This record gives sequence, structure tokens and C-alpha cells, in this order.
Amino acid sequence: MSFDPNDPALRRRRPRPQLARRDVLRGGLWLAVGVGAAPLLAACGNDQTSETANSSAPYQLARPDKPVTLAIKDSNPPIANGLSPEEGGTFNILNYADYMAPGIMKDFGKEHNVSVQVTPYNNYDEMLAKIRQPGESFDLVFPGPSVLSKMVFADLLQPLNHSYVPHLKNVWPEYQNPWYDQGARYTAPYTIYGTGVMYRADRVKSVPEMGYDLIWDKQYAGKVYVLDDRQEAIAMSLLRNHISDDINTSNPDDVKRATDSLIELIGLVNVKTDINAYSEVPEGTATVHQCWSGDVIAGQYYLPKKETPEVLGYWRPDDTDYVVGSDNIAIPKSAKKPVLAHMLINDLLDNKIGLRNFGWNGYQPPLTKLSAKYLTDQGYIPQNLANSVVVRSDFDKGHTFYEVSPSTEALWQTNWARFKAGA
Repeated sequence: MSFDPNDPALRRRRPRPQLARRDVLRGGLWLAVGVGAAPLLAACGNDQTSETANSSAPYQLARPDKPVTLAIKDSNPPIANGLSPEEGGTFNILNYADYMAPGIMKDFGKEHNVSVQVTPYNNYDEMLAKIRQPGESFDLVFPGPSVLSKMVFADLLQPLNHSYVPHLKNVWPEYQNPWYDQGARYTAPYTIYGTGVMYRADRVKSVPEMGYDLIWDKQYAGKVYVLDDRQEAIAMSLLRNHISDDINTSNPDDVKRATDSLIELIGLVNVKTDINAYSEVPEGTATVHQCWSGDVIAGQYYLPKKETPEVLGYWRPDDTDYVVGSDNIAIPKSAKKPVLAHMLINDLLDNKIGLRNFGWNGYQPPLTKLSAKYLTDQGYIPQNLANSVVVRSDFDKGHTFYEVSPSTEALWQTNWARFKAGA
């Protein structure tokens, strides 16, 4: 298959400013899914070392070296083979705002005679609250690996029937059988990303070897941002300060030291927190911004008129310090149109539609056909930002956020609240 990079359908038009794609406070999930708070609080502070798949949680905590096969209950089976797609009414998607190309949703709705509606959320707390709201029904949702087992445990998702998703073969082999969901029983991959620093190259004349030092540089005071995401911000501080290379650590001393370093930024550079690097750096509001790689790729569409992508820069850590992750697509148990949900998942794993979606939101789908070389050669990513492309080996060498026990979740959230209280 070949693609025409000049096809307007594959190019993202300059969008309006987006709402937050991810946000702070990914904790609190235990209360949201109905698991009692008492076990969480009782366990808080008891985990002193890195967690394993046998840590205190009512389900297994998946790790690449200890993959998990999520259970399929008799009370929650996959849909049957060969069902006709549902017609009419509304197809409800629960998703981060502006995370799927509107044209794809419009075409899907037209093809299947449904009205596609997106209910946005900014963080997993909001997502879980919405998906559990009595009387609500959603046909698709986008959980990451760090919340997946919780949702399956709480019967919030239904298993996939792979007979409706033949395009799953198009994704990287490791996502056809991911460590967090062996056999892809509940999820298909949606996007991948890495975490680094986006900056205005016309203002930042020298980038240190440890690019995160830019965030602690007083000359950029007032225009420095970190991600409004406790995992990403604390993990950055753990790595930058050589406190620990375990970004899922349950060691309270390490988490405190990393948070204390973030707190220093308040007086040092008047640090701000949000997740809008894709617009704030191109538009000049921010000079230095911790960001996800997809924001760098999307940032070219937010530049003021007459400015070119050369004014943007992206520093990514060395392979062994790179934080990488993925988002998934899943079908809620409450879905009223599960056949159509499978069909849209299959569409998004189609090479051409996946490319079209990437051309709009800037976040790579892990489709084998859409290699890093292809995306750069075809002009989707400017040459000076080519290091923002995530490749398969990044996941072999880099760091990934895992699902953690209630006590570790509480530890990180408590420290993040200390930082946010000052920032």
C-alpha cells in the first residue's frame, strides 16, 4: 500500500486550541471503581521497595517480565461471531478531548448511519466516574496499561472478539500479545509516545546533555512548564536527579526527594503545570515545557503565521532514560453498540486510516507499515524534530509506567499534592 502525503484527507488543518489530553490526579481510582478505601489507607507506607507482580492488590500487577492474562468471566463473555452491526442512534465514545480525527468519526457515522458523539475527560478519575455513572453507556474508551487491570477487575470492560478485528495483524507484534493484556483479550493499541522537553529553539541557544536541566534554568523563569501529570513529573525528577531509575518506585524516601526537587522549581523559575506544550511552545507562551512526543509533532500546526518548524526543538533522553508509553482502545461492558465498536477499532488499525488519524493528532499508532522512516520521509514530521518519533527499540530500553498497588498510588498522590499546593 502506498500513501499520497499531499492528500488533504491525510493532513491536519490548523485546529482550535485543544482541551487537556491528560491531566493530574490519576490516583483515587480505587474509590472510583468501588474498591474500599480502608485497604488502601492501611497499606499506605508499608511498601518500601520496588513492587512486583505479587504486591498487595486484588489482581496481578502486570510487568514485561511477568505478563498477565486478564480473566474472562462467564458473566462477561465476548460478543458472538457474525453479528450484524447496530444501526441508528448515537455511537458514544469516552475519550480524551481532540484525540481522534473528526473526519474519521464523521465518515464512520455516515457509513453506519449513526451519530458519533464524544464525551471528553481530562484524567482517569474523570473517565472512571463517567463510565460508572448510572444510566450512562459508552461504546469505546481509551485506558492505558496503568489502569487496565483495575477496570477489568471492576467489570468495566468487555472482552474483544478478534473475528471483528482482523486489522490487529497490522500492529507491532508486541501489541498483538502485550505484557499487560496477554492475547489482547480486552484491548487493541491506539497510540505510542515518549516524554522529553519541547522548547523554542530561537530562545534556547544551548541544550545541556541532561536536557531536563533546562527546566531548572533560571534564565527561562516565568516560561517553564512541567506536565500536569504526577507520574510524568515525579519520574522526570527521579531520573534527572539520579535518585532512582525505577519510575514506579514505592520507596517513600525516593519519591519525597524527587518531589522536593520539583518544589524547588516554584521559587527558582516560577514553574507552571499543564499539558498544553503542543500550543504553548509554538505560540511562545512557554519557552521550555516537559511534553509528550506527540505534542512535538502536533506543535507545527500551532505556529504563528510565517514561522516554520525550525523554531521548535525537542530534547529526548538517552534510550535508557527515556520514558515511553501507550494508550489502548477498549469496549466498555455498558456498550450498546459493541459490534460497531469492534468495527471502529478495526478501522483505526487500518494503515490508511491510522495514518490519517496520526496526521491529525500527532500521536503515532504502532502500525508496522507506518515506520519512523516513512513518517519522516513523507514529511509528516520535520527533519529537525525527527527525534520525536518513537521506535520499537525505545520500549526495550526505556522506562514504562506500570499499574501499581494502592499504597504506592497513594504515596505518589500525596507527594504530588505537596507540589501542587505550592505551584
